[in-house]
Amino acid sequence: MKTAMKGRKPGKAVLRERAPQIAGLLLGRYPEAECTLDHQSPFELLAGAILASQCTDERVNKITPHLFDRYPDLESLADADQGEVEDIVRSCGLYRTKARALRETAGILLGRHGGQVPRSREELMELPGVGRKVANLIMGDAFGEQAVVVDTHCGRISRLLGFTTSDNPVIVERDLMETLPRDIWTLWGHLMVAHGRVLCRARCRLCFECPVRSLCRYGLALDPGLEEEGGCV
Repeated sequence: MKTAMKGRKPGKAVLRERAPQIAGLLLGRYPEAECTLDHQSPFELLAGAILASQCTDERVNKITPHLFDRYPDLESLADADQGEVEDIVRSCGLYRTKARALRETAGILLGRHGGQVPRSREELMELPGVGRKVANLIMGDAFGEQAVVVDTHCGRISRLLGFTTSDNPVIVERDLMETLPRDIWTLWGHLMVAHGRVLCRARCRLCFECPVRSLCRYGLALDPGLEEEGGCV
């Protein structure tokens, strides 16, 4: 990193004004920003999200077609042999824990929820392998409820933009909910992922190509002379 964060965190009034501008500019840059886990149903998204812990969505998307072909419904997955499920999900890491979580979740959905994925955050977080981030993902992308998903991209870029100063995902979520318009809560997470993968990368930020640099706390603090050096900051 060639420069440190400078200046104070912008006030809430400024952030509330900037938020829709930032979202609009990023949506123009990433018009296809959406959930990157392939799914056809709420349960397929839930299963993919459980597998995605400490694993890339790309890898998960290679695993889930085989998983759902082998176990096409909750009953077959709940009754599945643990070792067989482990073999299918092995390449996504933590495969024993994830295989158990998938089987137990299928059983809980059948026993407690009539075979349906629950819609509330509280009930979702009672499922094995589901924390607040996954619960918010399901609420937003499976059920259309506005929810802020704070993954590493969202937390890191929201700090750079000035929307939060915290490393705690719960506090970051709270800060974003206080400043973002409610109708872009779900979209914000997808935009942060897209931006974090293309321009605002963790190890090589291409700030001078960024469409929201003029609205970014970090970008505004950069020495303009760095632009002539090229490369990343």
